[in-house]
Amino acid sequence: MRRKLIAILTGTILAAGTLIGVAAPSSALSPGVSFAASDLPTWQTNGIVWAMAESNGVMYVGGTFTAIRPPKVAAGGAGSVSAVNFAALDAYTGNPAGCSLSVTGGSATVRALDVSPDGRTLYIGGSFTAVNGVGTTKLAAVNLPSCTVNTNFKPAAVNTTVRAIEATASAVYFGGDFKTVGSAARNRLAAVSTTGTLLPWAPSADQPVRALHVPAGRNIVLAGGDFLTMNGADSKALAVLNNTTGGNIRTYPNFFIPKTSTVKSIDSDATSFYIGNEGTGGGVFDGRARLDLTTYNQVWRDTCLGATQAVAVYGTTLYAAHHAHDCSSMNSFPDGPRVHLSAQSINGPSPMYQWNPITNDGQGEKIGPRTLAHTSAGSGRDILWTGGEFTTVNGAAQQSLTRFGPGPGTAGPGVPQFVSAESRASGQNTIRWQSTSDPDDSELTYRVYRNGSATPLATVNSSSRWWDLPQASFTDTTAVPGTAYTYRVQATDPSGRSGALSAQVQITTATSAAAYPALVRADGATTYWRLGDSLAAAADSSNGNKMGLPNLGAKPSGSVGALRSDNNRAASFDGVDDMIYGQQRVSAPTVFSAEAWFKTDTTTGGKILGFGNAQPRRNGTFLGYSSVYDRHVYMNDAGNLVFGTWSGTRVVVTSPARYNDDAWHHVVATQGPAGMVLYVDGVKVASNTVSANTVSLGSWRIGGDSIPSSWPNAPTSRHFKGAIDEFAVYPTALTAAQVAAHNQQGRR
Repeated sequence: MRRKLIAILTGTILAAGTLIGVAAPSSALSPGVSFAASDLPTWQTNGIVWAMAESNGVMYVGGTFTAIRPPKVAAGGAGSVSAVNFAALDAYTGNPAGCSLSVTGGSATVRALDVSPDGRTLYIGGSFTAVNGVGTTKLAAVNLPSCTVNTNFKPAAVNTTVRAIEATASAVYFGGDFKTVGSAARNRLAAVSTTGTLLPWAPSADQPVRALHVPAGRNIVLAGGDFLTMNGADSKALAVLNNTTGGNIRTYPNFFIPKTSTVKSIDSDATSFYIGNEGTGGGVFDGRARLDLTTYNQVWRDTCLGATQAVAVYGTTLYAAHHAHDCSSMNSFPDGPRVHLSAQSINGPSPMYQWNPITNDGQGEKIGPRTLAHTSAGSGRDILWTGGEFTTVNGAAQQSLTRFGPGPGTAGPGVPQFVSAESRASGQNTIRWQSTSDPDDSELTYRVYRNGSATPLATVNSSSRWWDLPQASFTDTTAVPGTAYTYRVQATDPSGRSGALSAQVQITTATSAAAYPALVRADGATTYWRLGDSLAAAADSSNGNKMGLPNLGAKPSGSVGALRSDNNRAASFDGVDDMIYGQQRVSAPTVFSAEAWFKTDTTTGGKILGFGNAQPRRNGTFLGYSSVYDRHVYMNDAGNLVFGTWSGTRVVVTSPARYNDDAWHHVVATQGPAGMVLYVDGVKVASNTVSANTVSLGSWRIGGDSIPSSWPNAPTSRHFKGAIDEFAVYPTALTAAQVAAHNQQGRR
């Protein structure tokens, strides 16, 4: 088991005012992460890297390539050196390590590498007939550190590709596509002695084996691959075998791993082993799982989608290579563009850590990274390597090999976006912004500057991940009523690297509190989108810091607002594709009130507000509509309002009157122990006694989302055409008196 201690640095929060949404102080890297996301200079190959193994500070690399070259040099460029399917690089510098071997013969490729426990022998598996001119079929041994072919290792010919090797002090286990070793039948699994003599160990798999692992101090061999049976028993893709007899110790029927999934990688620590899977089709297992090394039972599995190719345990973190595109089911990034490298806790399928090195799909099958390996020196010196098919790393050309050191990373945080300000009370200005991200730091510090000063007015700590950028805010309580101020915000990581200053925002400090917003906050709103910001996002004016993000063309401050008492504007929606949604996914409330003002003359209806599970956009890509949705208020084509929830069936209440008269109306939908109530313009217009609703994970959104025709009085359009203003959500069912007060205050 490889272990590492991670030092966590703590800091201090400083502010000249009140901090809202403050997170814990930050560490040098994201908690749990041991390697920076910034890549280190590394020699490259001109083809695919399939396998790596490290020993005594040298990283041995195998694959399908003919040359290696320095970092930043194009294929065939200056400095390229012949390297036929094999290379050895210094693990700590990334430069050639002086071990040169050519793996040749037929359609030669190296698919597996492993080093003996004493570090004196490197075993090579794949499809080849010679290493440095020494004849050997599919399996070879190399003396270390001399880097010479071990001619005393003389295994019988393996009839086809070796894809996995695991070496112990007394045996070399290997798996792949083969069916014979010499004249002996061996169905995809075999073992030889350290001299190459075939051992009686002969488990039988009906399909290829792609991963082997022998946990330290255990008398077992873990096998993974495509197979459906092991030794004739139903055991899909995974089996625990006796290391002497080859007999089954634990099998896994195909309900544990679907028939469409394959185990590609296995690693272990002192108590558990970890598998990485890829699959195709519906219902696949594409992620990672942890299993107990005593009971062989599953401890957890994650449900990310995207073909895991390799897993590597380091301390309490599981690193993985994949092309994951959807981890929304474990409250991480939603479906969208592929993500190739990740880190997560070994203790459960919690959200991914903020560790985001970026590669592309690359060449070949366009899988991206294929293999992971790391050094184990400890003391903050270790390096994580990855190889595969990629041709870029962190936006720059780098082919098939890269590595990541202990940090700190060289990349700093981005620029805070959507900076806005409002004056909620006399002498108080609240500045809000969408937090930014850093490739390997989740805990960032934000410095708020006033009137161009070089000295920050306040320092705010806030936690973010690249897919989860919550609003952060600061209230300046030293502002003078009636005086104009400008503010800018800058993010800094724990290593002191700062991003650029944000755009400047200007605000004139209020001399008194605006009555309607004060009433909304006083009644406990946890989300409050006033929708008057002249920006692309909807700042949260509650203490909940849940900013709304636009999908396509929704326009905050797009039209005259509903309130007569101030000049706050409303958001405009085109009825085609506009929507504003909350980026932070939370559990749907069981008791709630949702409130908005709206104005429309539409005859195609649309959703005014609701709760849904989709995150409609990621990295500029439209991801689709919610598949789980309710707690919504929509207008039918005739102009009636429908308030609906799901409690195992669709439950709705409907207003008898129509409200598509191009006038401002106030709507509040509540659900609590007494049931559902729909209020319009301060008056209850429909209700029932249903208190049940569904459990789901998602966020509030306004202006659009799913409304299938199966819902009563479903409109023609899922998107609302008109204006929406002053959207608020409460964790209670507002009383009739509170609703009436909101309506009356809004019309003063």
